[in-house]
Amino acid sequence: MPFKESFSEFYTKVKSSLDDGTFAKLTLAKTIGNAELMNIYVRPIMDDAVLKLELKFKFQQEEIIEIHTIENAFPRLLEFINNPFLSAILFTTEFDLTYKLNKKRAVSLVEQFPTFGNANEVLLEYLATKK
Repeated sequence: MPFKESFSEFYTKVKSSLDDGTFAKLTLAKTIGNAELMNIYVRPIMDDAVLKLELKFKFQQEEIIEIHTIENAFPRLLEFINNPFLSAILFTTEFDLTYKLNKKRAVSLVEQFPTFGNANEVLLEYLATKK
């Protein structure tokens, strides 16, 4: 499965967890070699009463933060799948979902028990205002 198609399937789960209030966090990790960019951390934020995603790019010497709509975050994150990141982990209150690329670049999606018991507070506040 090509990266765009398989990561799109994974990102659909990210959007679902945002919609249903179970999203805790999203992390891109496990770089190829000694990359300058070590991780990307994704969390929801409120921007003018609109739910958006903050992408925190963690480099060895600095951090850079970008704010994107939920839809625009997908192509931005896709740029980093396979270069330099081999995994993305979606943490929700119902399950943890790991998107992995192996050495041959075959994609696997692994669902595990949830790490977090509570969803992201900003997300819960946003959803409470929408009711």
